[in-house]
Amino acid sequence: MADPKGFLNHGREVAKTRPVTERVQDWNEVYVPGSLLPIISKQASRCMDCGIPFCHNGCPLGNLIPEWNDFAYREDWTAASERLHATNNFPEFTGRLCPAPCESACVLGINQPAVTIKNVEVSIIDKAWDEGTVAPQAPERLSGKTVAVIGSGPAGLAAAQQLTRAGHTVAVYERADRIGGLLRYGIPEFKMEKRHINRRIEQMRAEGTRFRTGIEIGRDLKATDLKKRYDAIVIAAGATTARDLPVPGRELKGVYQAMEYLPLSNKVQEGDYVIPPISAEGKHVVVIGGGDTGADCVGTAHRQGAASVTQLEIMPRPGEDRAPHQPWPTFPMLYKVTSAHEEGGERVYSVSTTHFEGDEDGNVQWLHLTEVEFIDGKLTPKPGTERRIPAQLVTLAMGFTGTDRVNGLVEQFGLDLDERGNIARDADFQTNVPGVFVAGDAGRGQSLIVWAIAEGRSAAKGVDRFLTGASELPAPIRPTDRSLMV
Repeated sequence: MADPKGFLNHGREVAKTRPVTERVQDWNEVYVPGSLLPIISKQASRCMDCGIPFCHNGCPLGNLIPEWNDFAYREDWTAASERLHATNNFPEFTGRLCPAPCESACVLGINQPAVTIKNVEVSIIDKAWDEGTVAPQAPERLSGKTVAVIGSGPAGLAAAQQLTRAGHTVAVYERADRIGGLLRYGIPEFKMEKRHINRRIEQMRAEGTRFRTGIEIGRDLKATDLKKRYDAIVIAAGATTARDLPVPGRELKGVYQAMEYLPLSNKVQEGDYVIPPISAEGKHVVVIGGGDTGADCVGTAHRQGAASVTQLEIMPRPGEDRAPHQPWPTFPMLYKVTSAHEEGGERVYSVSTTHFEGDEDGNVQWLHLTEVEFIDGKLTPKPGTERRIPAQLVTLAMGFTGTDRVNGLVEQFGLDLDERGNIARDADFQTNVPGVFVAGDAGRGQSLIVWAIAEGRSAAKGVDRFLTGASELPAPIRPTDRSLMV
């Protein structure tokens, strides 16, 4: 145990963010560089090293949280990094992007603020990179087997790294022009600077993983041809089919899916554009959807100089404390203020969009909405609450409904789908087509980054066993496992 009285002597203290007036002028991460390290050992000492560490139940990766908390408290950063990497290929990603269900399950969180597990995690890995202890782990020998991974998001990269280290020759196919999937083009720079992805890609290249960008399986290369080239295939293409809003005026110019809008600002940071083709500058912006993707749109609009930003959510505003039906250690639905929300804008709950109104040139100008309430378990419009708000740029951030069916990948492989429209798989993450496996959102549906990495690691074990007859790779989850929720 780190410090038996740590949780009594120290309160919860999190990473400091830069002033709003400063950070909205650039695209750097919102946190003050170096602000965590001076406080992180005390924060790690708050871990009680519980006899039953429920934080493990909250995290699908099976992270050894009390162990690396102890090493962080003792400032043994090398040992802490080794324990961190024992279960997580990319802790610098999860330490920045995960909503931390481990903290919701922290035993200390029963009657005190939980341990800052996420901040400890990111401090350990950043220190490891700074000290040069994150090194390539090339396999001792090659198996002679080849694997193609379709998609370079967190699930695909985790599967590729595990299989490369097991000795297989792995090629990752990505339809975008750069590796990273939604990590690259869906996550704004202010949440995670892309240098973190770049150095992991270089590590994987040094280990032997090969990358093929600008190739969409199903369109640029037929799935059947890919299957002939490789001994096994892992589909980690994500759940990229966005949920749409079929209301009058949806066809107006200025109404976009979030994933049409967000990647363009990232491409500016990559140097592809000077000005994004879709910009919020000087416009009244409305974001439909109250989740993390919606918050990303809010923060992006602020940095582009929007005249106003309004975020709409059809559900009621969550409470600031756990609801009775969401007891510890489940992951509760709480009112969340992200860094983007700190930067301004208005959040409106319990409203539904009825239609869009445009000008004579077909540009959206107004969004019409109505308040809604639950009646007999159904969201029902409240009479007399209709109104309109200015909207010259609208982004739809309402989640995703499944993997891409338009590019032909599913049909060309002949894959079965489950009742939710995800690619079906067995206990080894293998589809109905022998040698073809699926990991991440393509098989699970839209989920968190920790589940994506856990899926990639688990699918890698199934692939390794398929290719060699046995596997020593870890498999932290089963395809049927779900979040600790009620």
